[in-house]
Amino acid sequence: MFHFGKLTLYKSQLTSYARHSHQLALQNNRISKILIANRGEIACRIVKTAKKLGVKTVAVYSEADRNSMHVEQADEAHYIGPAQSSQSYLRQDKIISVAKQAKCEAIHPGYGFLSENTEFAELCQKENIIFIGPPANAIRDMGIKNTSKAIMTKAGVPIIEGYHGEDQTNETLLAEAKKIGFPLMIKAVRGGGGKGMRIAPKESDFAEALESARTESEKAFGDSAVLLEKYVVEPRHVEVQVFADKHGNAVYLFERDCSVQRRHQKVIEEAPAPGISQKLRQELGEAAVRAAKAVGYVGAGTVEFIMDRHNHSFYFMEMNTRLQVEHPVTEAITGLDLVEWQLRVASGEELPLKQEQIVLNGHAFEARIYAENPRNGFLPGAGQLSYLRPPQVTDNVRVETGVRQNDEVSVHYDPMIAKLVVWGKDRNEALSVLRSKLNEYNIAGLDTNIEFIKDICANPKFQNGEVHTGFIEENFEQLFPKLHISNEVLIQGALASILYEDIDSLSTSLETKNPFSPFAVEIGFRLNHVLKHTFQFNIENENNIVEVKYTEPDVYLMRVNRLGPWRKVIGTLKRTDGVSELVTDIDGIISKARTVKLNDKLHIFTKDREWQLVIPAPKFITAVTSQAEQNLYTALSPMPGLVDKIFVSKGDAIKKGDSLLVIIAMKMEHIIKASTDGIVEDILCSTGDNVVKNKLLVKLTDAKV
Repeated sequence: MFHFGKLTLYKSQLTSYARHSHQLALQNNRISKILIANRGEIACRIVKTAKKLGVKTVAVYSEADRNSMHVEQADEAHYIGPAQSSQSYLRQDKIISVAKQAKCEAIHPGYGFLSENTEFAELCQKENIIFIGPPANAIRDMGIKNTSKAIMTKAGVPIIEGYHGEDQTNETLLAEAKKIGFPLMIKAVRGGGGKGMRIAPKESDFAEALESARTESEKAFGDSAVLLEKYVVEPRHVEVQVFADKHGNAVYLFERDCSVQRRHQKVIEEAPAPGISQKLRQELGEAAVRAAKAVGYVGAGTVEFIMDRHNHSFYFMEMNTRLQVEHPVTEAITGLDLVEWQLRVASGEELPLKQEQIVLNGHAFEARIYAENPRNGFLPGAGQLSYLRPPQVTDNVRVETGVRQNDEVSVHYDPMIAKLVVWGKDRNEALSVLRSKLNEYNIAGLDTNIEFIKDICANPKFQNGEVHTGFIEENFEQLFPKLHISNEVLIQGALASILYEDIDSLSTSLETKNPFSPFAVEIGFRLNHVLKHTFQFNIENENNIVEVKYTEPDVYLMRVNRLGPWRKVIGTLKRTDGVSELVTDIDGIISKARTVKLNDKLHIFTKDREWQLVIPAPKFITAVTSQAEQNLYTALSPMPGLVDKIFVSKGDAIKKGDSLLVIIAMKMEHIIKASTDGIVEDILCSTGDNVVKNKLLVKLTDAKV
């Protein structure tokens, strides 16, 4: 499961390691049962290795996760509270209580939640429970960024210029910011995952960016302290995987490039980093090991560096004292199971391999599949995964997920659906595999970033390894091109609509509401249609008309936008193993595509991309919706979320761009601003309210009236 491709280069070196890989529970009776203090894909990931080693697993779950995948896969599961993480996955007392009740010798925190919480690590030690992670002092030293930078300087690890002081007054921070110069990075002292991080391009942006970073940091980490750093223009984000044991041994498992990011969160990771020389790779690895040893580190950790993309100089950024989201790409190029290493080290064993035994082989990519809309500011989404078909898992393709078809992506947690990990003998081959498998990853019911990732992979600069943290902004127009739908896809859409109508008719006649009746295995032309039909499909606010004539059974004539000749179309809609496949013959050329129809959206998954053909609603409904959406004097919720702050009151005069309120969704803070000058007429929400998407929150009136 963890060996990608034919890793024969170092098979002999792993023979001894593999011989003992399934004897962990026998070697140390203390770890025969673990509690996984997490949820989603990382909890499922840990269960896989635990089962391989014969270690029993205990899951914990919130009310929102009662029927989740990680609960199903664990040997047993315990309820720990409401959906809000502050009342469930962050409740240290409840998790410790469950661990003791279930007689677990150890707790694996995964990533996020309590994984880098010093107090939790100390509490585990106090309760005589093994914390599968580093010592509390290492978490403390590396978790507080200003402390970690002082330690790194002493250890000879290069750091970037900035302010890491304890004086957190606005006046001091502004004065220090001026000394460093703009653009400037504001970072939560206890931050991680892009939370509590803001960029102030110029001095006039500093105050609002500071307040926003503090607020998000307080909510995510319970600490509003920040540090300031010089912002390196066009930096690369390169990180090194390190491992250390309790016997003084420490190794690096090579580097990963995580430069392609949005909202300071990673989208695509790869290993090794492109364009890195062997000499630089060794320098990065040795610097990371020095960093780990400087704090007496034990277990899996990641040392993150900012690297100048031009001269390859690098600076210590921070250390993540846990297993990273992107650890599978390191597993792919080394053939190792890092969760197994964590369990071995936690049980007191020495590292399974020495530095010279760890061999880099091939190249790997990880693409994070998110429920979000990249074409709408990457706004996260929540709701049901009505249709979910991942690519098939093979020796060089791995899908890490914690959800199944019909599961809910909850507003309370991160919107990541899965991680698609691929391996190839070199970067070009790995990228080719990634592009192919993204085409096979089909999701409907929620917007995702799959098409956006495809566009990144097709970008010539990305293909050449010319990456940096501003890659998306720099290539924005190329990554968000205007979509030009072909006549062939529009014809496929019309044909699919006809055949779905047939399915609905047949289902009704069989007195069932199931649109995929088991009787509707293959549907072609039916005689209950009128002789002519016109379909209108809306693509990026443009109507496309497909005219259809029915000439004889199984044969249609179609024309797009009343242009060109009528084209002869034959087709069927087949249902096999739960997948609907549309087979279309247009003038003798046959094509295949997966299709899904949900409400007013028809999803067509072609060999190149997904198309969503929106069938317009009746005019009176469209008019009402458009009026609300286009009214400059209304502020709507852009997504489901929690009202965190309200900055205005009834009667306030506001200017265009003023902040009205803050919505918290998917663990991120979203500021809603005024679209025009006006007077606050009404506030239709309160702090703490859970609101749905497009709910009217604030109503304004024209100040001139």
